[in-house]
Amino acid sequence: MGALMTLIMFFCLPCSILLLLVLNLLSFLNQVWLRPIMIQSSMASQGIKGPPYKFLHGNTRAINHMRSEAVGTPMELLSHDMLPRLMPHVYSWTKIYGMNFLNWYGTKPQLVVTDPELVKEVLSNKEGAFPKKFIQSYADKLLGNGLFASQGEKWVKMRKLANQAFHGDSLKAMIPAMVASVEAMLHRWRDAKEIDAYREFKVLTSEVISRTAFGSSYVEGKNVFDMLMKLGLIVNRNNFKVSSIPWLKGVNRKLWRTSDDIESDKLQQAIREAIINLIRKREGRDSDYYGSDFLGSLLNAFHDSDLSRKVTIDDVIDECKSFYVGGHETITSSLTWTVFLLAIHTDWQDKARKEVIELLDQQNPPTLDGVSRLKIMTMVVNESLRLYPPAFNLTREVERETKLGNYILPAKLALSLPVIAIHHNPLLWGEDCHLFKPERFAVADGVAKAFLPFGFGPRTCVGSSFAAAEIKIALSMILQRYKLSLSPSYVHAPFHMLTICPKHGLQILLHPL
Repeated sequence: MGALMTLIMFFCLPCSILLLLVLNLLSFLNQVWLRPIMIQSSMASQGIKGPPYKFLHGNTRAINHMRSEAVGTPMELLSHDMLPRLMPHVYSWTKIYGMNFLNWYGTKPQLVVTDPELVKEVLSNKEGAFPKKFIQSYADKLLGNGLFASQGEKWVKMRKLANQAFHGDSLKAMIPAMVASVEAMLHRWRDAKEIDAYREFKVLTSEVISRTAFGSSYVEGKNVFDMLMKLGLIVNRNNFKVSSIPWLKGVNRKLWRTSDDIESDKLQQAIREAIINLIRKREGRDSDYYGSDFLGSLLNAFHDSDLSRKVTIDDVIDECKSFYVGGHETITSSLTWTVFLLAIHTDWQDKARKEVIELLDQQNPPTLDGVSRLKIMTMVVNESLRLYPPAFNLTREVERETKLGNYILPAKLALSLPVIAIHHNPLLWGEDCHLFKPERFAVADGVAKAFLPFGFGPRTCVGSSFAAAEIKIALSMILQRYKLSLSPSYVHAPFHMLTICPKHGLQILLHPL
């Protein structure tokens, strides 16, 4: 009997292995061939077409090739036509396939939506069908599961904390720190004839977010910023890169870890340790109250005995990372391109300066109420955000099969919402959409519904009021002291690194008033 069982097992074991291999092969073929063909066919039947799916890599190789060609040479100095440079595939494929088209991030289908009404419907997310989702894994390491990525009850809890820290009386309390940081920057400029405004604004925004949100200085936070920027570079260079074998993401990758895998893990751990040190320093105070700034709000929630308000240490760390990045990169980009545009368009620079002199008390620092009255400044900043939106592409995922407009979308379909394509659409903004014309925002008319620099709906950037205040305070104080012009050494080469940045810096000539 024992011999018979051994014989049966001898013949069955290879059969089991063979069956397992066949099942795995069928699963693989379904993922890399059958499912893409079915989705492509289903979407085409609804009028959504796009570039054909390529085995394993989808359209990522074509996209990378277009991006490399687009940023290979500088732009014309006065050109603000950003879409062909930053998202050349969207520029090209919307011309071929229409405002909404299907492309492939490896084997993952991605619907690119540039119809503003559909974009607003996605961002409104009224029934929870379109949650936020990172396609690229390194972005998870950069931002974690903070406010940018979290969902459901956790997002509601974290959003409430952020609202308390960055609005109303809390925002007003931050203004002196913003003013002091700008004063320190202007003090550095006192003997300068030319500055790299991009570099200067990186220091300024780092100082402001460190002081206002974390109660520290730029020097204390510099190590965190530097590591986050290194991790940001890894995110950037891995955009549109996919694994040749789709299931590698779900398998332990120790045997085939890339140098970026190793470096990003080290940076992620080092950032965590640096933020924990910042937390321990705050907890070392002889008090059960940890402050009213953002870090204090998080720590008060971390130590709260009420489970409905309590957050974890990982929540605290992820939120700190999110606001270091969000409060730094987006405002740096916005300030940089607004100064660039003012340096070129001196007529608008003169109008903005005149308004600042007329409406603000020249003997005292700017206040939140004061800068909120600056209409021309607001028009200039909005037009800069339209031409050079910091978050120029938003991503979501279809949670379950659902309807979007007249389309039926399958579950797990990725959504790309290129804000920059909407901001540069001549059908929405006119044939002069690539020109700097702040008068577009002179009145709150219909164009506002196509203006999405801080997103839209419930997940609109929680720091938008904070950003607007910092930008207007910095610009007001600069214009009170200097006339600005573009240096002949400036090379116009915008590129994407988390936000839109000047590849070679922004060289500005300072003319004291």
